[in-house]
Formats: sequence, C-alpha cells, structure tokens
Amino acid sequence: MFNVLLLQAASPAPGPQPSGFGMLMPLVLIVGIMYLFMIRPQQKKQKETQKMLDALKKGDKVITIGGIHGTVASTKENVVVVKVDDNTKIEFNRTAIATVIADKPAEEPKAEKKSIFGKKAKKAEETPASSETEEK
Repeated sequence: MFNVLLLQAASPAPGPQPSGFGMLMPLVLIVGIMYLFMIRPQQKKQKETQKMLDALKKGDKVITIGGIHGTVASTKENVVVVKVDDNTKIEFNRTAIATVIADKPAEEPKAEKKSIFGKKAKKAEETPASSETEEK
C-alpha cells in the first residue's frame, strides 16, 4: 500500500508543468532584493569610509574604533599618528580610524518664532484655551 502511494506522489501531475523560467524567477527576485537592500548600501558605505580615510590630514580630529579621541599629528601610507595628549602620540592603521569629527561653527541664537501673520507666537500659557481651563 505504501509503495502505491509513493509511486503516485512521484508521478508527474496531470496539469501543466511549470517552465524552467517560472521556477527560476523567484530565485532571481530574491537575489535582486538582497542586492538592493543589503549589498549596495554596504558598498556605498565602504566607499565613503575609504574616501574619508584617504582625505585624512594633519590637524583632523578623529575617533578610533577603540574610542580614543585625538588629533592627527602626521600621516604615512597606511599609518596615522594620533596625538591624544600634550606629549602622547599613538600610531594607528588608517583602518582603525572610525570617524573624523567636523568642527562646526557655534550655532547662532534662534530668533523668536513668528506666526504666518507676522506676529510673535504666544506661549502655551498665554493662549485663550489655557486661560479658560484655569477659570473653571
């Protein structure tokens, strides 16, 4: 009895057989989605990191992958000398530099917000809705 069931399961179904292209299409879609969402962004990130490492110059403030903060004292082909204190310099491979800290200018004080009608915006305490709740 078991042999009959196995033979029936192994025999091709009487309906139309899927083509080789139809069976290959899901695999192609999976590889394409993996490329778009995983491989391509990683390649972009690697290019940006390599560009950052190639642009290292004396005086740049950096953070290493070990978390050491310092300033680039000198650069060689694959080595960066980082000054971490007044008289302390440490050599790192270029690949050990995680980020370059960009010095940003101090932010200017923010101006008061104005509404679209040109009047100063009122604080929440001064709005009529809040004064009504206080009266109740």
